[in-house]
Amino acid sequence: MGLLGGIAAGKSHVAGLFAGRGFAVLDADAEARAVVADPAVRQEIVARFGSSVLGPGGELDRAALGRIVFADPAARRDLEFLVHPGVRARLLDGIDRARAAGRGVVLDVPLLLEGGLIAHCDSCVFLDAPDSVRAARAQQRGWTEAEWAAREAAQAPLADKRARCVFTVPTGGTREETRIAVDRVIDSLERARR
Repeated sequence: MGLLGGIAAGKSHVAGLFAGRGFAVLDADAEARAVVADPAVRQEIVARFGSSVLGPGGELDRAALGRIVFADPAARRDLEFLVHPGVRARLLDGIDRARAAGRGVVLDVPLLLEGGLIAHCDSCVFLDAPDSVRAARAQQRGWTEAEWAAREAAQAPLADKRARCVFTVPTGGTREETRIAVDRVIDSLERARR
């Protein structure tokens, strides 16, 4: 199951709801953190973007790197070239392990459509939250509206994402409303398997 939606649509929250119902959740952001923790990958990132992307302890400063790559499409492509192959390999391994264990899998992958991992999904859910809600959530993360808009522009249009989905879960309301909608999706999947 793939989760599609705009920036700050609630993918992590919805992924957690699926996890609570027994699904294995594979989180691309967590896998990316593991990939960039590799000293060789971090060294390549510093070689391309400079030491300004490192924190005081030598760790990657994701916020500093984000400001660079979301302001410059060429820089973003360079970062994706360095990081995405490792993330993809880790996600595909996770899919294989979960399926071998007989578990349903949910992919929490911001670039699911753009990166081609949607091909590994039997179905997708579109997470539907109004722009105003998503912008407010992004500001709660410490992003400016311009940073949110730049990240949004770096992804496929919402209409393209919506068109690839069988299910829609409204995520602009309360957490309880979202939970009920996710439960309906899971119940529908379980009925289809019988």
